[in-house]
Amino acid sequence: MAFECHQTVRIGSKDTSIDCLDNPPAEEVDKRQVISTNNIKNFTSESDNPKYTSILNANTPSVNESLPNYIRSITDLPPALISEILNCLDPKELGIVSCVNTYLYRLASEHHVWKEFYCERWGHPITLANFGPGNSDERSWKELFVDRDFHSKTFMGRFSIDTLYGHTEAIRAVFVLASKKIVFTSGYDQIVRMWDMEEGLSIASSRPLGCTIRALAADTKVLVAGGTDGFIHGWKADDGNAHLFDLCAPKNQNMEFRVWEHEGPITCLALDFGKIYSGSWDMTICIWDRSSLKCLKVLVHNDWVWSLVPHDTILMSAAGSDVHLWDINSGTPLAIINNAHVGNAYSLACSHTGKLIFTGGEDGSIHMFEIIRNAKCSVRKIATWLPHTGSVYSLAFEFPWLVSASSDGKISLIDVRKLLKKTSKHSSIENPFKGNHMDKKHVEPPQRMLHGFGCNLFSVGIGCDRIVGGGEEGVVRIWNFSQALEIEQRVRTLRGIRLENRMRRRKLQAEISCKGRSSEQCLVAAKKNQTNGDRNGWHYKHKVTGKLKGQS
Repeated sequence: MAFECHQTVRIGSKDTSIDCLDNPPAEEVDKRQVISTNNIKNFTSESDNPKYTSILNANTPSVNESLPNYIRSITDLPPALISEILNCLDPKELGIVSCVNTYLYRLASEHHVWKEFYCERWGHPITLANFGPGNSDERSWKELFVDRDFHSKTFMGRFSIDTLYGHTEAIRAVFVLASKKIVFTSGYDQIVRMWDMEEGLSIASSRPLGCTIRALAADTKVLVAGGTDGFIHGWKADDGNAHLFDLCAPKNQNMEFRVWEHEGPITCLALDFGKIYSGSWDMTICIWDRSSLKCLKVLVHNDWVWSLVPHDTILMSAAGSDVHLWDINSGTPLAIINNAHVGNAYSLACSHTGKLIFTGGEDGSIHMFEIIRNAKCSVRKIATWLPHTGSVYSLAFEFPWLVSASSDGKISLIDVRKLLKKTSKHSSIENPFKGNHMDKKHVEPPQRMLHGFGCNLFSVGIGCDRIVGGGEEGVVRIWNFSQALEIEQRVRTLRGIRLENRMRRRKLQAEISCKGRSSEQCLVAAKKNQTNGDRNGWHYKHKVTGKLKGQS
């Protein structure tokens, strides 16, 4: 990241990592190194932050109380108080503060807020092996955050496409288990297939399950598939299997299960730590207990259920053109977004904090909403995108990238970071969403569009550096961005070399042209000197004298 610095950085001529609480002598304090209390507010993004102002007024002495030859610094405050001030900053500002001196570098780098920054964007890391080679358990949360944020830029770089063959008919569901780098796919051929996401190879495939599989969900403990016959078929993880699930094994009641409750095709599935969620065209969502496999609750809608996303105690569902918010524990509705799309709302996604909801619909638009949890749960609309000319069938979110798949055969990539900064300053919280008012002036453009499918891209998933999609063509395509940063560095190096060679050629041409001009000037000067020399010679004077005598 741009703000990353090293511990060897020094500001001024002396090291300021000493304990400022001991009131060092004034001659040991370099005035260039201290930060005046008048400028202390520069460390916060909002100068009128009430939390910061109260801390400053209560703990910062006035200028009149300071020593005559000593300038007060923020490092004079107790470490606990500095920690509270740093808690008000965002990641970029915290990184800038860490570059001021070694004392603030240590406090900012070890601050607990880096864990909060990481978890609210990407959730708690399951394993540190996800971050590539050279990682160990001793890595700090700041290092994890900086590394993950740096790698999030890969999706704007160059990529390669891997095409995986195996399905004989259209693919309806794609699920990426990023922690194990595995992809699960299924569709009209009634078979669930497992792929190695990095190698692009088929690992295993199940026997035909008897009907079209339209939904998949998995974690490290269980894999579930939803069929059009209304059943949920599942596999339990095998601890001795490197790929978790043995799909090829004969039917085993201890490792496989099948439950029935729905009266229509199952269109969506989701998992959390203790429950399984299934949505169907029978206009219901069933909440299952993972251990007993019993249906705990049934949430009734007024239209076909297309998608669902659980988070903490809230369940978000798309039924018809509306989006519903439910309390999972009580099964009561919390809020509803009426007419979120023109036509059906086909897809849902949410952030790891659960504060942001993304919806995609039949009208080709994508909306972003914010959930406001006060005394009453409310929703407000933040942004709209129109990247597709067809229905948006699938959404996947991995901060900061929102990925969508559409019937037009294209994948859009949307970066939500700048938009969130913009809306946090200018939008009003007390403005709940009412209806579907699509203002063309406020439609945001996507950052990138990926092509590769002819039409009807039904499902998409996103990993750390790969995007996986499947559709009507019956093939799985993986957009591989893992080499994007290395390629970009090589391109920049080559550009630098070409620029350096170009400058050398220009300099050489300039020197040659200068030498050419000087030689021409010397020739002209030599000719002039030769002419003047002929006129001053004795033979020229003798000729002139002879002429004068003849004339006389």
